[in-house]
Parts: sequence; C-alpha cells; structure tokens
Amino acid sequence: MLATLSFATCAHAQSSTSGPIATVSGELQFERNDRNVVAMLDQKTFDRFEANTLAHYDDTGNANDTVTRMLVQTDAGPVLYDFRRRPPLVQRSGRRMTVKRVFWQGDEVVMQGSQGWFRFVGGELTKLQSSSATYH
Repeated sequence: MLATLSFATCAHAQSSTSGPIATVSGELQFERNDRNVVAMLDQKTFDRFEANTLAHYDDTGNANDTVTRMLVQTDAGPVLYDFRRRPPLVQRSGRRMTVKRVFWQGDEVVMQGSQGWFRFVGGELTKLQSSSATYH
C-alpha cells in the first residue's frame, strides 16, 4: 500500500518518437523490424526488444536538453538506457508491467506501473510499499 509517496513537479511525459533523438552519447534512432524494435546509437545497434508500440520516458536533466537516460516500454517490461556511458548501459527490469508515469531522482527511477509503484536503481526493481521521499 502506497501511503505517503509525494511528488514535486510533474513526471516526464511519455514519447513515441523514433528519432533521431539527441543523447549525451550520440544520436539515438529506433527502427521497427516486424515486432522487434532495434535501438541504434550513431547508426550502431546496441539493443533489440519486442514491442507493439514504441513508448519511452526521457531524462533531459542537462543544460542542452540532450537525453541522459531513457526508460523504454517493451513487451517484457521496462528497460533503462543510461547514455551517460558509452556504449549505453542497458538494464532490464525483469518484470512485465505497463508504465504510466516516471520520475527521475539522482540515479534512481521511480515509476508507476500497472501493479503499483516501483523503484529501479542499480539494475534492481523494488516494489514500493510507502515512502516519504519527494520525487521530481
């Protein structure tokens, strides 16, 4: 039960843009191949996933509004791309869910999914029971 989770400002909006998307590591492009989506950075493939539709949440927390991190909705569950590393760090949540909202706080991602609220940090997905933390 999520009793006291509070949020300052708003979540980053969902996008379905396939690119090109400016990231701190280069130009990101998503290309569809049947049910598969191929993620490419500067025209080099770094990930593949299955998804009916492309949906992602972008963290643009720097001065020039380039994407530093991205949470991507896949059929197998959310995947975090961290573009602050090259090649990008790819972390799979390992849990199927539909993401509704995303909040970025430091190195953690807090998301509202179809089964409640979750924290994703260091490659580990944790279901939140309650929190007094403020996310924005």
